[in-house]
Amino acid sequence: MSNTSDNSAIPTYGVFGSYQMFRDLSGQQLRDIEALGYVGLWAGGSPPADLSWVDEILAATETLHVATGIVNIWTANAADVARSYHRIADAYPGRFVLGIGAGHPEALAEYWKPFDALNDYLDELDRHGVPADRRVVAALGPRVLKLAASRSAGAHPYLTTPEHTAEARKIVGAGAFLAPEQKVVMTTDVEQARKIGREALAIYLSLANYRNNWKRLGFTDADMDGTASDALVDAMIAHGTVDHIAARSREHIEAGANHVAVQILTDPSTLVPALAELAEALIEK
Repeated sequence: MSNTSDNSAIPTYGVFGSYQMFRDLSGQQLRDIEALGYVGLWAGGSPPADLSWVDEILAATETLHVATGIVNIWTANAADVARSYHRIADAYPGRFVLGIGAGHPEALAEYWKPFDALNDYLDELDRHGVPADRRVVAALGPRVLKLAASRSAGAHPYLTTPEHTAEARKIVGAGAFLAPEQKVVMTTDVEQARKIGREALAIYLSLANYRNNWKRLGFTDADMDGTASDALVDAMIAHGTVDHIAARSREHIEAGANHVAVQILTDPSTLVPALAELAEALIEK
């Protein structure tokens, strides 16, 4: 399937990548993921401004590309992040993309208008020479999606659907990089998948940015209050056969994504076998 974007300057991450918490994987696991054909690794969490762990991932591998998913603008000083970026980019040219985002207002007392704060942070990255085409912005709503398209390579939406991807593509335009995250549970046991998925969604149910985005997608307070409804879990978490999960991931590409960051909900010790199973159906050799 072809990319929607026609911009040759966007990051080259392959069509499908792996999303995992940045502290979870050993050097051998990283090399195994690389060997499976996953070009991009999205390192989740809110890391400190000193991104020395990115150096370690890139040093342990030969071709793997890394993106932060995401550096939190409230907790990581932009000047320090820029210094980390330049160190990594100089040592590993073309293999690192800086993903930034505004996080959640519920988590920080000093949180103010995220749109203005993102603009200011991007201004600071500009002043410190971080190229716009080597950074992406976590974005869900229309305003921040437009900002991501105008001031970075593009957008990294989290916890969304192919329907959101289609709307996001309309907003960011044909030339922007669009890389949604897709959560996955590798089981055909529906109740088990929903249990795992519901546990994964629990932390997000009280966060306004996700609730607002889900409402834009047609969900209601009843889907989010207390525990996630089956409908919300099934929409956010791909589960079933390997072929079904692969097809669900490809729906994002068909909707206009350049790349999908696949996050398999499993223990780090079983991640590589799960990625290997999915790679058979997902990655063209």
